[in-house]
Amino acid sequence: MPEPTKKDEMPNGQPEESVAPDSNGALPLPEISLEVSPPPEAVAEGKEPVETDVKKPEPTEHEPLQAVMAQEQSRTVNGSNQPQPIGVGVKEQAESGNSTVKEEVPCSQPPPDDDDTAATTPSPTPQAEEANSIKKLSIDLPNDSVPVPAMGRKDSVWSLGEGQGPEDLDKPIDTPPLSTLLIERPQSATIPVGGDITFVAKVEAKDLLRKPTIKWFKGKWMDLASKTGKHLQLKETFDRFTKIHTFEMHIIKAKDNYSGNYRCEVNYKDKFDSCSFDLEVKEAEQGSQNIDIRSAFKRSSEGQEDAGELDFSGLLKHREPKQQDETPEIDVWEILKNARPDQYEKIAFMYGITDLRGLLRRMKKIPKEEKKSEAFAKKLEPAYQVDKGGKIRLVVDLADPTVELKWYKNGQEIRPSPNQRKYIFEHKGTQRIMVINNCSVNDDAAYSVAAGDEKCTTELFVKELPIKIIKGIEPVKTTVNERIELECEVSEEGAQVKWMKNGVEVPTGVRSRYRVKCEGTKHFLVIDDASREDTGTYSVMASGGTSEAHVQVDLKPLKVYQDLQDMTVMLGQPIKLHCEIYPGNVPGRWYRNGQLIQPSDRVNIIHRNKVHRLEIATSSLHDAGDYTFVPEGYSQSLSAKLHIIDPPRVHLDSLNFPDNTVTIVAGTKLRLEIPISGEPAPRVVWMKGERVILESGHRVRAETYGDQTSLTIEVTEREDTGNYKIVLQNEAGEDTASVKIKVVDIPDPPEAPLVPVVGGDWCSMTWEPPKYDGSSPILGYFIERKKKQSSRWMRLNFDLIKETSFEPKKMIEGVPYEVRVFAVNTIGVSKPSEPSKAFVPLAVTSEPTMLVVDDVTDNTVTVKWRPPETIGAAGLDGYLVEYSIEGTNDWVVSNKELTEKTKYTITGLTPGSKILVRVRAINAAGASAPRNIQHSILVKEVIEPPKIRVPRHLKQTYTRRVGEAVNLVVPFMGKPRPKVTWLKEGKPIEPTHVSIRNTDCDSIIFIRKAERSHSGKYEMTVQVENHVDTAIIDIQIVDLPGPPQCVTIEDVWGGNVALVWTLPKDNGNAPITGYTIQKADKKTMEWYTCIEHYHRTCITITELVVGNEYFFRVFAENMCGLSETATQTKKSALIVKEGLQIKTQDYNDHDFKEAPKFTQPLINTFAIAGYNATLNCSVRANPRPKVIWMKNKIAIIDDPRYRMFSNQGVCTLEIRKPSPYDGGMYTCKAINDLGEAQVDCKLEVKGGFTFFELMQRGVPLHLIDKYMNETKIVEQEK
Repeated sequence: MPEPTKKDEMPNGQPEESVAPDSNGALPLPEISLEVSPPPEAVAEGKEPVETDVKKPEPTEHEPLQAVMAQEQSRTVNGSNQPQPIGVGVKEQAESGNSTVKEEVPCSQPPPDDDDTAATTPSPTPQAEEANSIKKLSIDLPNDSVPVPAMGRKDSVWSLGEGQGPEDLDKPIDTPPLSTLLIERPQSATIPVGGDITFVAKVEAKDLLRKPTIKWFKGKWMDLASKTGKHLQLKETFDRFTKIHTFEMHIIKAKDNYSGNYRCEVNYKDKFDSCSFDLEVKEAEQGSQNIDIRSAFKRSSEGQEDAGELDFSGLLKHREPKQQDETPEIDVWEILKNARPDQYEKIAFMYGITDLRGLLRRMKKIPKEEKKSEAFAKKLEPAYQVDKGGKIRLVVDLADPTVELKWYKNGQEIRPSPNQRKYIFEHKGTQRIMVINNCSVNDDAAYSVAAGDEKCTTELFVKELPIKIIKGIEPVKTTVNERIELECEVSEEGAQVKWMKNGVEVPTGVRSRYRVKCEGTKHFLVIDDASREDTGTYSVMASGGTSEAHVQVDLKPLKVYQDLQDMTVMLGQPIKLHCEIYPGNVPGRWYRNGQLIQPSDRVNIIHRNKVHRLEIATSSLHDAGDYTFVPEGYSQSLSAKLHIIDPPRVHLDSLNFPDNTVTIVAGTKLRLEIPISGEPAPRVVWMKGERVILESGHRVRAETYGDQTSLTIEVTEREDTGNYKIVLQNEAGEDTASVKIKVVDIPDPPEAPLVPVVGGDWCSMTWEPPKYDGSSPILGYFIERKKKQSSRWMRLNFDLIKETSFEPKKMIEGVPYEVRVFAVNTIGVSKPSEPSKAFVPLAVTSEPTMLVVDDVTDNTVTVKWRPPETIGAAGLDGYLVEYSIEGTNDWVVSNKELTEKTKYTITGLTPGSKILVRVRAINAAGASAPRNIQHSILVKEVIEPPKIRVPRHLKQTYTRRVGEAVNLVVPFMGKPRPKVTWLKEGKPIEPTHVSIRNTDCDSIIFIRKAERSHSGKYEMTVQVENHVDTAIIDIQIVDLPGPPQCVTIEDVWGGNVALVWTLPKDNGNAPITGYTIQKADKKTMEWYTCIEHYHRTCITITELVVGNEYFFRVFAENMCGLSETATQTKKSALIVKEGLQIKTQDYNDHDFKEAPKFTQPLINTFAIAGYNATLNCSVRANPRPKVIWMKNKIAIIDDPRYRMFSNQGVCTLEIRKPSPYDGGMYTCKAINDLGEAQVDCKLEVKGGFTFFELMQRGVPLHLIDKYMNETKIVEQEK
């Protein structure tokens, strides 16, 4: 981007430029000032730019620059607190003849910010001025030197995209608070043009829940994410093991305009971190004659080949690309070399060169021909420095002493005058000297000397000495309203100082309380009327130091001439409180009971000199209290108490009771509150007659609080009726009043009602009125009833009954009831009367049901029946059985006492007679209707064949242990009473061993203590005349078994012993269920169990300790337990130690392999349609065979209607809900490596389906057709 030049403006706004005539009379090319932007690194980092990498120049005329820089550095080191020089001009040379491109970097106040358009619009070409104009002072730099930028410079033209704009220097940069996210930051680097470089940033993600956000910037604001292409690539990776995010920026084939400051920003939620780094791209050395200047300094644009480069020209105003005319080639370098610097910009735009900065950089590197000065043998130094008040000598050495010299200051000629000793001019041979005496800040300027057509310049810097405080301010302690004057003395007159209070600058404006004055080297801070707010630490600051002191402003001591006095005022009278204090001008505040009093219409606060007065026109009760006057600023206060008094009064008018009479219902709570007044609070006394009512009463008490008194009766009674007197007394007077209380009550309860008549579900009741009606006529009665065993009363009438009789209905039979009565008057309902005597509504039951003959003998008849269907609430007491001889009407009661059973036997009948029988149900209400047998009964016994009903648990062997009791009950049937006999093993049973007892319906066999001899088969015989029935019961009495007969040690090897034993002689009359083997070491003979419930008669005991000798014993076990004794080995087994070997016999392993062989074939089966069917067979083979099921020689594969199982050689095929078409020939085939085998069976499914049912079940049509054809063939064969 082109950089406009800066001109010194004249008052009329026209630029001024100094041009000196050439020696040959022609005007030379004018010098222009061209601002060069500071490096983008300095702007991006926000630091003061510092000149770096300054190469030592070869030409001698540039050596003064080093002296100037050294002076500046010494000035910064020696006087870091002093102001910097006002301005420094730095010149940047371009290689074109005698033309010079300058850059001025003034440190004075910057001009206002220019618009962005001013930064991109080329400045107009400066016009030539008069020949005698004075040129600006400049300092020449070497070709490769970096220009020294100015700090805070706002009038420079900046290159967009390579740094921060001038208008952005003073703007605050809003960034979130920094936090440490980056564990590895990109580092600054230098690469040649066309080289590649990678910048790496790493972020640790151990505490991060998601990936952080990273942005790469060039300069301050340019986001590089939109510039990715063939020259810029961004890459992100994540290492899952180290939890580190790696972000890389690759720059490929870098160009010279890629140089600048870059920034990396990382964000994660509220965390932020950033890092700046620099990239420098160095150009390769090459001659300018080989460069196509127009193509070299054209910027890349969108859509062209280099569209992915770091190009920031898009920020400039877009111009349509101009079509180049087909004109002959022009050497632009020659045009630029012969042109003035102010014409560079015009020439660049004329020939389409947009990168003016790169053009100037390239021209600066072109070597130029140094022109030796003809007028000066030695020019002025580049810069001079002098302390304020000192003098300086500017010396030049002329090549031609006859040449006339002219000295200039900031372009204005310095002319000597006889009366002025400021500037002195001296001549010493060829030297010309100008001495400046008593240097001041105004002498800090640019000086030049002209010798003919040549000119040399320099810069004079005047260093100000720091202002020191000779005499500091002193602490001050005073009181309010006094004058405070703080004084200090500095080292120089007219010096500027700053006054501070508590670290804040003291305002010294027109309306300020503070005044500042200066008398020579003395400075004063004056406070005319001091207050307590002026207390603090005051300090004065100069450029060479500070001084501070503390100022304390206290209040004046308070004196009380007249204190506040306590007062007592009658209610409604005025109140006046006053006091006198010194000092008189101190205001104060009035408080009542700690609350601030504000003036109002009735409250007047007066302050006149020393007197403070509070006046209240009309007093009220709220005005009483503690009054306090507090002088402002003082901790001391004045206090007094104000009392308001008022005569007592009783306010009965507010009750609104006629004749002051209060009517209350007895039993309720009475709380009579009567307002009273009086100040102070009066003493209240309640009286009924001569009796005083106390506050501590339990049921009746009087209470007084605040502005009212109350009479409380917790539960009013009839005796509380009467006149009550109230007496009030206080120091202002006395008052009395009377109140009448009338208590009204409910009536007394009536007497207990009478119930003369009771029905099945009703009754009749009467009662007498109550003796006391509660002083109010009886309005009616309420009736309630309840069950006797219940506590819940139920009201029978909701409308009052005027009479004294009532008939309750809808009661439950057989339930005892009680009734009671309530009396009602205008006050309320009385308490209930005493309950009546309990009464029960009763009704007889219905007749018994299902009366039948149960048994008949020669002299008895047994009948049975069922209870009545309706028993009634009175319950059932029993039954009465009656009979009569057929042909008579005389009924004889068979049972004199009621029977509760539903079965009865009539005895004492004549054999062969006929009788009639009837039964009645009896309860408290009487006898029910009889139930008769419809036909007569012949008194004669009937024969019933015998039958033994053996219980289920006796149908199997009945087992008991020795010593247990045996009690067996075997029921039987038969009429008349059967004859029962028992046999054991065909022999009669001895009564001494087994007890047998027989009844009409069962036989009991009892053995008190069973023995093994009682075991056997018992035969029971039941006989009725010629009819016989038998049953056999097997009884087994078991005992503990005996021990095994012989236990021997078969073999011993290693830590193992093989034992063999024989069965016990006595098995305890029960099979042997197992054995328990124990071992014992010969040393201790303590027995330990090796194994329990072992079934075989040989065993190998393992894990024996080598070197020990063992004995073994074996217990036998049956269902009763272990044998009482065990059989022990006669010999012991010695476990031999290591080194001994046991010879083992050689044997050949048995070959268990065999071809498949079905041990259980399939069987032809019939199945019911709709019910699952299974086909089973078993096969033996080794190795395990593969089983295949087939139907009609077709293998069954993946058919959901079939399930196939194979477990331990048993093969099963399950057919789910078969239908007739599932019938056929089924085959099970087993195959292994040694052969195969198969078995067949036929399955027939009974219960066919219709065509419609098969379609509903989803059977395919071809299967339906096949099934229908098979069905027809079967029917034809049948």
